[in-house]
Amino acid sequence: MKDMKMKKMILFALFATLAVTAFADGKEEKNEKELWEELVRLKSDYRWVDLSFEVSPETPHWHGFDPLVVKPLYTFENTGGVFLAYQYTLSGQYGTHTDFPGHFDPEGRLQDNYSPLEFACPLVVIDKSAVVTANPDYMLTRQDILDFEKVYGEIPAGAFVAFRSDWSKRAPAEYENKDAAGNAHYPGWDLEAIKFLIEVRDVAAVGHETPDTDSAVTGATVGFIGENYVLDHGKLNVELLKNLDQLPPVGAIVFDVFPRIKGGTGFTSRVFAITKK
Repeated sequence: MKDMKMKKMILFALFATLAVTAFADGKEEKNEKELWEELVRLKSDYRWVDLSFEVSPETPHWHGFDPLVVKPLYTFENTGGVFLAYQYTLSGQYGTHTDFPGHFDPEGRLQDNYSPLEFACPLVVIDKSAVVTANPDYMLTRQDILDFEKVYGEIPAGAFVAFRSDWSKRAPAEYENKDAAGNAHYPGWDLEAIKFLIEVRDVAAVGHETPDTDSAVTGATVGFIGENYVLDHGKLNVELLKNLDQLPPVGAIVFDVFPRIKGGTGFTSRVFAITKK
């Protein structure tokens, strides 16, 4: 009798274990499918906006860097129709790109030290395009940020804050916007605005459509003080964005994706955002 009870207890324990395991497996499978379903929803219910320029010799870039050079290494002709491959020669900060702290700071964080968790941020877009149209030397100020927050709420910590100027709508040859004396004129961030975003709001990154963080006038007179401040404080600096006019002031999520280059101080990036339709 005791043996019979023992067998029943063992069988019950075995069935209970199998049931729990099956439930856990089913739950895990369900969770995985839910993630797939979430991706389908994100693709169908949201707009995906590319914020990057295509990379070519004609891509807008900082005047101190040479254009991209494309050299065919293997062609369909010299491989008997097997494959095609190119060699690309470009500066790290070419076209739409991300600057890492080590770009200006010898002790700064480098490109290969970033986790994929840091590639996605809440996106805030501050639109000063109308003002820039009237004044190409305009600098986005701390007061502009405070005025923005009165309407849209406080900028969250860890946000990516982008300055919309619509400068990206210009032809690449017009980015410098030089006057008769050869002096460049394009907008940028005021240093006090950057200090407020970093010291008070603790943002993760700043971005803009121009080739510099600082306005052309600031860069020519006192140097890259804004970009230096961003990078010296361990934040990301993303330049030469486009299509910011397709995004709302708040609510979107931005993805800043780049290769994991060992010791990299900056590189061409694929930046995109998702927002409600």
